[in-house]
Order: sequence, then structure tokens, then C-alpha cells
Amino acid sequence: MSDASKGLRLYNTLTRTKEDFFPIDPRNVRMYVCGPTVYDFAHIGNARPVIVFDVLFRLLRQLYGQAHVTYVRNITDVDDKINARALRDFGGEIASGKLSLNEAIRRVTEKTADQFHKDVATLGCLEPTVEPRATEFVEPRADGKADMISLIQRLIERGHAYVAAGEVLFDTASMPDYGQLSKRNLDEQQAGARVAVDAHKKNPGDFVLWKLSSPEEPGWDSPWGRGRPGWHIECSAMSAAYLGEVFDIHGGGLDLIFPHHENEIAQSRCAHGTETMAKVWMHNGFLQVEGQKMSKSLGNFYSINELLETETFGGRKWPGEVLRLAMLMTHYREPIDFSVRKLEEAENTLRKWKRAADLAPAAAKQLPVDVVEALSDDLATYSAFQVLTQLAGEAAEGNDAAASLKASLSFLGFDVGAAKVDEGEIARAIAKRLELVAAKNWAEADRIRDDLLAQGVQLKDGKDPVTGERVTTWEVKR
Repeated sequence: MSDASKGLRLYNTLTRTKEDFFPIDPRNVRMYVCGPTVYDFAHIGNARPVIVFDVLFRLLRQLYGQAHVTYVRNITDVDDKINARALRDFGGEIASGKLSLNEAIRRVTEKTADQFHKDVATLGCLEPTVEPRATEFVEPRADGKADMISLIQRLIERGHAYVAAGEVLFDTASMPDYGQLSKRNLDEQQAGARVAVDAHKKNPGDFVLWKLSSPEEPGWDSPWGRGRPGWHIECSAMSAAYLGEVFDIHGGGLDLIFPHHENEIAQSRCAHGTETMAKVWMHNGFLQVEGQKMSKSLGNFYSINELLETETFGGRKWPGEVLRLAMLMTHYREPIDFSVRKLEEAENTLRKWKRAADLAPAAAKQLPVDVVEALSDDLATYSAFQVLTQLAGEAAEGNDAAASLKASLSFLGFDVGAAKVDEGEIARAIAKRLELVAAKNWAEADRIRDDLLAQGVQLKDGKDPVTGERVTTWEVKR
């Protein structure tokens, strides 16, 4: 374990304070992050937690050693929309026994899951240590790992769940300190948009652990009838299967604090009889697009793949590492305004860093202490990036600053191969500058010229010998 790990501090949503991090077992630091529901392609809001917790995964491996960190990110492939589609597309084969329900669901979700993997790899994210699928943890398993049906049975036996109207429900009143994460106690809770109210519930906040399936709906056999699990129980089972009853870090988006993470805690603690589920709960902030909440009705709803492969945002495609840097330029707990301007800023910054890093033939063997210390302060990426900018300013052919910058970029998930010139981007910048010159906007025209020069691209103005029109040529300068 690195001495630097002693300085790791993380903001804990459970206590609303930044705390020194001490793993339960330094030989196996354990983290669980809620992954995608693979009904459709992941949107850009889904990318933020994947990128944020990828950085934390990298940092933990740096501090404790790659072999001593276990990162679990699940795939939710149990969902009523997914189930309905599996029945629609493969109902006959399921009925005839040619396909199991799990096999049919896997076929439905394979395309979107594969696309998710390709997208997040393009964003520079490492694969998690384990990526369980919810469908593999519904029924008792041959390997004895935790499963949903066994967890629900244990909650009933311990007096924390009850059967009513064909459902198994968690009894929130059976847990005196329910609501610690979201700071909502039962007396304050009101039925609303995210809490379903039904006559068969003992309390409005009681939530579904198991619901029955009709003959035409997919389902699994259980002691309470053929049915399917509720959303929250899935993560309780998968985290326990690979990380144990209590583990170090649980992460996800701010929108998951209630009800999902609150209910995960309730299920897990009551089933296992523990005081906590995870020691530290971390949540990234919300994402807006150009100052507005992302919404299909507003026409500003973008999948990761759309940003990478089409020209729907800002009239162009965006490299994965530019999207990554734009996400990390704002502290993970703060709201982020995802905009074309932010992407352009990230792209320019990344070019400057890469130009400077390319002056080193190889990356330094050790990361700069300042970078590790910045990230160890609750993932203060902005402070870490200030160090990178300073290194870029000090970089020269073959010196330590360039080598340290190259090592830092690689560690943070950016490609440190030879810096590439994007000729299309340069052509667009030159065209824009010529428009500004024609409009006599000299200040903005000079800014574009200076930005390109900072990236190692030198412009030369002249006239076309035939037409006499102003033309601009360019060359790369080291």
C-alpha cells in the first residue's frame, strides 16, 4: 500500500462530510457502482458516473495496488420493458422450451450492452473487475453466491417484509432508522412521484421486492409464485455476491439517493443484520445540456454514441477523450452544464497538453505527487488539471516535466501516443478566422491564430496568385 493512500479523503453522502478513507481490508478495497439498464443506448448523463468512478478506480489502484481493488459495476437486464420485448420477440421459443427466459432477455439486451461497452471504452474507461447481470442473480445459484430470492426470503423471516396482493413488500416501519442516506424519515415522507401508494401497503413508503407475473409475462419460479424482482433488490444481491455484506464504497448518480440507494441500504442491512451496507456513499451531480435539463421533448437528449458518431451536437462528431475531459473539468459533486463551448475548451486544452507530452519519448515511471494529492482530495480533478497545465508550460524536449505530463495523462485515461493533427478542425478554425477578418473582428481572429499556435500549428497569410483572394496556409511547428 502506498503511503499516499493515507491522505485519501472522500465526501460521504451518508454523513454529509468529507472523511479520511480507511478501507475495511487494504488487501481488497471494494467498490460497487450502479450500472446501466440496457433497454436503450446509454445517454450522456449515464456517461458521467462511469467516467467519475473510473477515475476513482484508477486512483485506488494507484494507492493500493492493481491486484487489491475490486470494482463491481452491474448491468440491469431485469426490467418490465425488457421483459415485454423478450416475450414479444421470443415468446414462441420460450413457450416451446427452445429458449430460456434468461437467454431471450440476453438476446434483447445484447446489442445495447455491447454498444455501452464500446462507448465507455471510447471514453477511456477501464473495464470493471466484475460486471454481473441482474438476470444471473434472481434464483439461488450453484456457486452459493447471494441471490435475490434468498435475500427476500431472509427479509420475510426476519420480519422486515410481508406478502400482500401478490407482491412481497419491504416493511419500512420495521427499520427504525430508515432514511439515513436521504435524510427522510417515515413521518416526513409523503406519497409522490417516486413512491407508489397502494391500498395493500402497510405504509406509503413500503416498496416492492417481488411482484407476480401474469401467464403472458416473463417470470421466475419463487416461494411466492411465478414473478420477477423489484428494482432495488437487484443491487443488494449483486453487491453481496462479489463484495460481501459490508464493503467500502458505493457510487452512483445523485438521482439514485432516493429511493434506490436508500432502499438498497434498508434491504441489505435488514437481511444481513449489519449496521451499514457500504462505509462511503458517493454521488455525482446532475447534468444539463446547454443550460437546460436533458429531455427528449426539448430535443437535447443525446446518447453517448450520437456524440461520438454523428454530427448532432454542435454540428460535428466529438472524440471520446474530449467528452471525458469535459466531464472531468467540473468537480464530480457539482452540477455540470454540458455545452459545445465546454467541449471546445476541453479539446483545446487536451491538444496543448498532448503537444507538450509528445516532447517526451516515454512517460515518467512515477506520477507527480501533486497530481495524486489533488485527486486524493475527493477527486479534485480541477486541481489536478492545474498541475498538468503547469507541466505543459514547463515541458521541453525530453525533460522531466514532459515525461511527468505524459504519465499523468495516461493515468487519467487519455491517449499519450504521438499527438495527431486534426486537419478538419484546423480547416474549420481557418475558415472561421477568415470570416472574422472579413468582418474586421481582429481581436477574435487573432485569438484563433494564437490558439492554433499554442497547439503547434502556425498560420501564414497570403494571396492567391490567380484570384487575388486572401488565403491561409499552415504547418506544424515543434
